[in-house]
Amino acid sequence: MKYLVVSDNHGDREILVQLVEKYAAEMDGLFHCGDSELTETDELWEKFVVVQGNCDYGSEFPLSRTIQTQEDTIYITHGHLSNVRQSLHQLSMEAKEKKATIALFGHTHELGVEYKNGVLYLNPGSIRLPRGKYLIKTYAIIESTAQRFEIAYYDEKFQPIPELSFSFPK
Repeated sequence: MKYLVVSDNHGDREILVQLVEKYAAEMDGLFHCGDSELTETDELWEKFVVVQGNCDYGSEFPLSRTIQTQEDTIYITHGHLSNVRQSLHQLSMEAKEKKATIALFGHTHELGVEYKNGVLYLNPGSIRLPRGKYLIKTYAIIESTAQRFEIAYYDEKFQPIPELSFSFPK
């Protein structure tokens, strides 16, 4: 299974259109971790699993979602209500409750990935306003097989970032 994960585009609709045009046909899921600042009636959401971020004011997006695929149980939330700036502890409790194998979140604008206690935690960074060590506008692609997770981060020009490629045995 292949999943594209993006977050925190903060009003840049065009980058989401480009991601859909480039990847929709080859992905098993497109996930948006919040702070799109687009309306919930936008036709783009027909392609994405989307959750509400702290800057999605007045939106009717759900705060979190759990999606079952052939390979994974995916828990997605923006992260602001899970205190992800401090640690992943609360998010890990939420993922455990949902029996998730993948937990997706945004909010910090800092990309990151780790595999712990049978759960892949992934923040795709921000496709518009990156922060932290990597000041690159990013999104991520996860390839999930029965044996492993392969993760690659890409920049806004759809180019892979070689030093941001990870592999975790399941």
